Amino acid sequence: MSTTEQVQAVEGVRPSKQRGLARYVLILGGLSAFGPLSIDMYLPALPVMTSELGTSDATLQLTLSAFIVGLAIGQIVIGPLSDAIGRRKPLIAGLAIYVVASVLCALSPTAELLIASRALQAVGAAAGIVIARATVRDLFSGIAMTRFFSMLMLVNGLAPILAPIVGGQVLNFTSWRGVFVVLTVFGALLMTVAALFLPEPLPMEHRRPARFGPIMRTYGGLLRDRNFVGYALASGLLFGAVFAYIAGSSFALQDVYQLSPQQYSLVFGLNGIGIVALGQVNGRIVGRFSERALLRFGLGLASVGALGILLATSLHLSLAVVLPPLFLLVSSIGLIMPNATSLAMAEHPRTAGSASALLGVLQFLVGGLATPLVGLGGQGSAVPMAVVMAGFTLAALVAFLTLPNRR
Repeated sequence: MSTTEQVQAVEGVRPSKQRGLARYVLILGGLSAFGPLSIDMYLPALPVMTSELGTSDATLQLTLSAFIVGLAIGQIVIGPLSDAIGRRKPLIAGLAIYVVASVLCALSPTAELLIASRALQAVGAAAGIVIARATVRDLFSGIAMTRFFSMLMLVNGLAPILAPIVGGQVLNFTSWRGVFVVLTVFGALLMTVAALFLPEPLPMEHRRPARFGPIMRTYGGLLRDRNFVGYALASGLLFGAVFAYIAGSSFALQDVYQLSPQQYSLVFGLNGIGIVALGQVNGRIVGRFSERALLRFGLGLASVGALGILLATSLHLSLAVVLPPLFLLVSSIGLIMPNATSLAMAEHPRTAGSASALLGVLQFLVGGLATPLVGLGGQGSAVPMAVVMAGFTLAALVAFLTLPNRR
């Protein structure tokens, strides 16, 4: 079944939105892929950047932490704003910020300026991520929403596949600064496409005033919702494990296991194929199995993979033993994220922007906490990365089992 046929077969979408929904898959997928693209594309260059900028591995990893924190802050502001004035205006403004910040990243002469530019870049990227999720909630409900989030994994999964491969190839022809030039072009292209082809999905009658008091009450209500918090924490803690992988794998696989930048890119891309595959399986079987059952199964797979990585690295086993459980953990994203996102946002159609923002904040703040933890363990071993990944994955499973109502 083609993407267009899958979209048109989804139940629960407004009839007026049936035409051109494949366009939504591509545009919203591109917007939600901003985070993975902006993080993953320069990973093969991290060891080279450390040398050229005259800094330490731990300092350079702050470019990841700054980006993740910037994503969190940007979402918490842009989400309620999009509930008030619509999705398009904050989106276009955010993409413009992203383009400018990407240029600054490419020109940064020091690690400190690069860290600051990455934080600004993340604020712009946050607009794409939070508004993509909110737009899906504007258009869909129930199983249809889960299926659409699964279809977005087609595009989202391509981001971690292509980003490090493109980054590795760019390094064959230019310096690490060329990676940020590519991101600048991508941001400008997506801004143009969104401005021309993405209609406003939020009707005027569904908008809410952007006043501080109501916004805080909305966030307070979300934080008191055990279902929302449970599913958001489950996905957020799993994000922490994934960001530990993102932050540590470049050094662990290249320095410890002696992979070249191109070999590392291929390993990273193979894991991305797993995300795409499980995401599409999820879209086909949701309905036969509940979103909660699929989420539980995905977290179980992730836990098995995380414990396998920890055991393999602790015993100093070969790369051939490390890679299968790593693939299992990363691939589980294809099952976990569509179901957790749909379950978290299901009961909040009138505050989709705020719910999307808080969901993203919990995910990326936890990811921001995980990233420096990997650096604290040093770069001479893959064990610190494995310990952080296992800890966050098991915590995600505990959050899922204890917080949401089992209904």
